Amino acid sequence: MINVLVAYAGKHGGTREIAEVVGEELRAAGFAVDVRDAGEAGSVTAYAAVVVGSALYYSRWRPEAVRLLERNTEALRARPVWLFHSGPCGPGANSARVSLPARVTLLAAAIDAGRTETFGGRLDPALAEGVLERLMARGSRAGDFRDWERIRAWARDIGRRVHSRVPV
Repeated sequence: MINVLVAYAGKHGGTREIAEVVGEELRAAGFAVDVRDAGEAGSVTAYAAVVVGSALYYSRWRPEAVRLLERNTEALRARPVWLFHSGPCGPGANSARVSLPARVTLLAAAIDAGRTETFGGRLDPALAEGVLERLMARGSRAGDFRDWERIRAWARDIGRRVHSRVPV
């Protein structure tokens, strides 16, 4: 069985939920999948393929996701890797394409990661922290903008690509 790691980093659980759905789809495709917090993931050497996702906060990835890529750059070069981030909220969130932060762009190039996918995020007014986040949570950016079918389709595509690239 092919082992796949789906690692995530976020503050309020929205990115974790995306990672769990990606994991469900990959399991349905016949993979052994570990869904882990990026800060607790450790080495990637036991995995044939890796998916790493981060919540976007002010156009930045969470530090735990960046550290996972930094610590495992050499090992990630030797396996297929996909990246995603979640965070755009409000009208048009699901059509938004957000560039990777500069440091993550360099890491993605170093490991030859597939194109990064941007998913709409979730902004729950009850969980909003800080002045700016609370202000945004009062307006049209509040709500859940994750497109679950699009996330599932992306995960199924990863499954097809892993089957075609990883020897059994």
